[in-house]
Amino acid sequence: MRNELKALRAARTLSQGQLAIAVGVSRQTIYAVENGRSEPSLSVALALARFFGRPVEDVFHDDAGRTPPRA
Repeated sequence: MRNELKALRAARTLSQGQLAIAVGVSRQTIYAVENGRSEPSLSVALALARFFGRPVEDVFHDDAGRTPPRA
């Protein structure tokens, strides 16, 4: 899963630690998600998207570049 976390975080000049505190996770979690080493849980993905004021689909993308169908 690709994501826009690093770019969104950089645009706000936030460190990984600052973002982690803001959404209630560890810095290691932010690092792992940002670098594709781990996929976030649904609650973490939602918290990150809400923090940046973006839909989850704007922050996270599947590997094939497809957007999942909306219900």
